[in-house]
Amino acid sequence: METLPSCLDSSKYHIFVIVIIFFLIFSTMEIEKFIENFAEQFDDTDASEIKADTVFKELDEWTSLIALSVIAMVDEEYEVTIKGDDIRNSETVEDLFNAVKSKA
Repeated sequence: METLPSCLDSSKYHIFVIVIIFFLIFSTMEIEKFIENFAEQFDDTDASEIKADTVFKELDEWTSLIALSVIAMVDEEYEVTIKGDDIRNSETVEDLFNAVKSKA
């Protein structure tokens, strides 16, 4: 069995592992909520079609009006201001999520 570095005793190591696990779970829940909010901007696109890796500009329903709705949703839900450039520079829903997250 490997020994822990001297700076990490057993209790600190367990806390460290718990923090990492919490971070991973929280990050997953965070993007899932963003995807849910993003999907609500569409009237005819089934929410199950929208995933983190969805290239949202390729969705049939994607229009400049939807883009404005997404900008408003981000402002309301996350209190973050994004611009058209943020949308233009994003390919996937996850790219847009990361852009929002970087401004939070």
